Amino acid sequence: MLLEVAGLNKSFGSIIVADDLDLHVALGEAVGIIGPNGAGKTTLFNLISGGLTPTSGSIRFDGHDLSGLPPQRRCRAGLGRTHQVPQPFEKLTVFENLLVGAVYGRRRTEREAVQSCGEILEQLGLLKRANALAGSLTLLERKRLEMARALATEPKLLLLDEIAGGLTDGECAELVATIHDIRKTGVSILWIEHVVHALFAVIDRLIVLNFGRKIAEGAPKEVMRRPEVHQIYIGIEA
Repeated sequence: MLLEVAGLNKSFGSIIVADDLDLHVALGEAVGIIGPNGAGKTTLFNLISGGLTPTSGSIRFDGHDLSGLPPQRRCRAGLGRTHQVPQPFEKLTVFENLLVGAVYGRRRTEREAVQSCGEILEQLGLLKRANALAGSLTLLERKRLEMARALATEPKLLLLDEIAGGLTDGECAELVATIHDIRKTGVSILWIEHVVHALFAVIDRLIVLNFGRKIAEGAPKEVMRRPEVHQIYIGIEA
């Protein structure tokens, strides 16, 4: 098992944001996470990637306990992530953004990183924008840059946080095709998303969160038919 989260708890005072969470991602698997706003989805990513420290519970990655490891150590171990709101280095070029990921996230020399970064830009459809300042990119290009920079760290597991949000249907279709290509390279995916049709085009398994607790898990279409999911996520009685 690549990622194993067991009995994970996190609270801010009386507010519980992770409530005895258990989940796993197998090597090569794509797992989706949905849930209403405030369900604890991004908090879960912050706990996995090291931005937050859990109150209790364990996170194991590639057979190793991540307890106490800072984000940069987790990144170098093979955990890559994107953010819901893209966070490029706006005054650097697109290519330089990837070099930062490769050199500091994977500790490659600049010479070693140049070829791999070029290949990633081509894969993500950004090669023609390599010398453009990241701050000049469109929303779709910024989201592609988020993925590209994460891929530059050579992740075994890629955490995608609402990467399809704000995109048109056509842009979503392009994004889904790109994520399929990423999976073909052997990278596992854990994907938070509100754009369900994009998510379902990629994932093998679906997890539903509500108020920090896992309420359903299984085959995507089967999970979406469950009454508790209709009530909590879609907002209707089933």
